[in-house]
Amino acid sequence: MPTPRARRLLPFAALAASAALLLSACASPGGSADGGGEVVWGVDGSLLSLGHLDPQTSQLDISATVQRSILDSLIFQKADGSFVPWLATDWTISDDSTEYTFTLREDVTFHDGEPFNAAAVKANFDRIVDPETESAQAASMLGGEFYAGTDVIDDHTVRVRFTQPYAPFLQAASTAQLGFFSPAVLDESVDTLKAGGPDVSVGTGPFVLTDYTPDQEIVYTRNEDYTWAPDGLEAPAFETLRVQILPEASVRAGVINSGEADLVSEVPPNLVSTINEGVTVESIEYPGLPYSLYLNEKYGVFADQKVRQAFSRAIDIDAAVEEIYFGEFPRAWSILGPTTPGYDASLEGSWPFDEKVANQLLDEAGWTTRDADGIRTKDGVRLSARWIAWTPIPDDRAALANAIQSDLAKVGFELVREALEPGAYNEQYGPKTFDLTDWGFSGVDADLLRSHLHTDGFQNASQVNDPALDALLEQGMSTSDADARAKITTELQQWNAEHVAIVPLYVPSSITAIGERLQGVTFDLYGRPLFFGASVK
Repeated sequence: MPTPRARRLLPFAALAASAALLLSACASPGGSADGGGEVVWGVDGSLLSLGHLDPQTSQLDISATVQRSILDSLIFQKADGSFVPWLATDWTISDDSTEYTFTLREDVTFHDGEPFNAAAVKANFDRIVDPETESAQAASMLGGEFYAGTDVIDDHTVRVRFTQPYAPFLQAASTAQLGFFSPAVLDESVDTLKAGGPDVSVGTGPFVLTDYTPDQEIVYTRNEDYTWAPDGLEAPAFETLRVQILPEASVRAGVINSGEADLVSEVPPNLVSTINEGVTVESIEYPGLPYSLYLNEKYGVFADQKVRQAFSRAIDIDAAVEEIYFGEFPRAWSILGPTTPGYDASLEGSWPFDEKVANQLLDEAGWTTRDADGIRTKDGVRLSARWIAWTPIPDDRAALANAIQSDLAKVGFELVREALEPGAYNEQYGPKTFDLTDWGFSGVDADLLRSHLHTDGFQNASQVNDPALDALLEQGMSTSDADARAKITTELQQWNAEHVAIVPLYVPSSITAIGERLQGVTFDLYGRPLFFGASVK
């Protein structure tokens, strides 16, 4: 029988033998009809213990995913993209979009009893942009260098200012990255926020972080005082949310099938068919930048646009993605995924695999001779690029890399891949001593391209340096006119299709399996589970 599954824009490795050995590490979930009970949630979380329990400083999706349970935001973004009140009851935007004024709820307290007020908003926002915080993503979402400050008008009115119009702020203000920690924590325990834990990860959310065993589990207990859920939603109707850290995908599939977990995240495409009947599978395409390759045009062979173009046309992306991802993830055509506002569908099919075109471009670039290994050469130098990859590397991406290397070899392009531990990776990523690297980046607002393509972007791995492009990116963040922003977003996507700073490969989905006991789970626009009003049988 087919597995029941809910699809949102439908568009890797074999089961591990160790799965059965690890099942016993998962607590058996129990429920009750009176709002008690426990929900067990299996996640990867393999990097959380490396200082990633603070979404204000971490760039990992998993940080925002699990810590959303404790962190509320000023506003809430609904599935249709609109914004509704949360910790703020109302807001106004100045005519020039440089000032956002929020009226705050007066009945909200942090888990430690501290009041949520305008001073708490200011303390958190100022902390995010403080250089000593070493925030990258959250600081960028808060406007980065354009953040001018937060003013306390009175206890429950706060104004956030920018030095120029900043249109993406409302969307940013709805995320966990701009969620709020207790001011007492910021005063007394700020140095331990990245590591996190009880009495440190203190917010206003529907759950309180009550226990944390690194690399094993995070335990959240219901906040019994929680009455400020957004959009008429209700507090979770169960007592304990136990997050099990299960890096092995096969183990996560095993615990949902055995009933030892109520839901599991990041189910890989090759395991979807193994999920038991009666378990619901939700597949929601990530908005933002698809899983992509970033070509460093300031370091080696990718300085030549023809080489970059040839590289993109030499890879049979369609075949590799279809085979490796079992039809669950679509091949990407743009540096924005189809569920991202402003996606340019006209790029679909515009740069297909074409070995002949790739060879012609490389000939035109002067790589016309080959050595004994069949690798192209010019002036005695081999056409070779070095790909640095952050470990751990999922088996699906390893398989995809092998396919890419094989395709490129056919046109005489050598691709050497180095799997590096985080420390070694950062040693090369910082000074940009590599030819290419890889990642995907989720985000609802196309302004995320600014961090990847602006000269000063914190994720500008391609080392793009184009004043005209910088101006376009800055114009996109400063205009609140929807049509004007859409036009700019289209221009940015078409610019990359020609320039090829980034080679998008596939559009990943958040694939979540939900057991029969758990009722009422919803998802945000990133495909992350939300537990407002959820209950267990």
